[in-house]
Amino acid sequence: MASNRIDERFAALRASGSRAFVAYLTAGDPTPDATPGLVMALERAGCDIIELGVPFSDPIADGPTIQQAFQRALESGTHMARVLEIIAEVRRCSRVPIVIFSYYNPVMRYGDQAFVADAAAAGADGLLLLDMPPEEAGGLIGECDRAGLRWVTLVAPTTPAERLPALVGRSSGFVYFVSREGVTGARESLSSGIAAGVARIREHTRAPVCVGFGISTEGQVREVAADADGVVVGSAIVGQIAAHGGASDLCERVEAFARPLAAAAHGGAVR
Repeated sequence: MASNRIDERFAALRASGSRAFVAYLTAGDPTPDATPGLVMALERAGCDIIELGVPFSDPIADGPTIQQAFQRALESGTHMARVLEIIAEVRRCSRVPIVIFSYYNPVMRYGDQAFVADAAAAGADGLLLLDMPPEEAGGLIGECDRAGLRWVTLVAPTTPAERLPALVGRSSGFVYFVSREGVTGARESLSSGIAAGVARIREHTRAPVCVGFGISTEGQVREVAADADGVVVGSAIVGQIAAHGGASDLCERVEAFARPLAAAAHGGAVR
């Protein structure tokens, strides 16, 4: 399997003894034209991988913060084709790895083969489908493999032990370990089972394990980074966009918010 930007980033982080800082954005929030600048702001802040969310009208796995971001993005006219245009625009000036984070419906409506081909051509590096069990995704995973896109698998705290080997065995980018039951959203405290969950996953895969859902502070990022290969922050960043979406310095505000989180993941001080 040929290397891509996700593989290269994790290899570099392993060589430096660091952890990945993965940041989530909803494409099109507050507008499609604003998204490339926000991606670049997160890269300047030290983000290693961007998860770019495709807005969807029925986001059953997401809490109010991302639900509202989806609504803003849909109202601004964002659809799958526009998301791919945004990725292509980012690619003109950046090599930051991008994972498309979507429910299956927008992919299905676009067409599986056409979507994978166009996503790869635009410069995407991976795909995470929240509501697509790997058992039902064989054809789509094969399309991704042929196009050089990495498949990112979700594992929940409630995933049965007997299902885990087959589940993580399909992951070629990284495994996304959901740190708690429920929907996305910032929390005041972390789940107590993160270290054990990461260790359980590592028994069945050599893919990096990143942890997300509910992580929002430097201390939480640092705590998770002690056990995982990467830390995902989503709702806290989306909340900054919601609060300052109309500000002329939105990108600067998001960069300033994300910089200490990235530093915490990397194990150092704010640069």
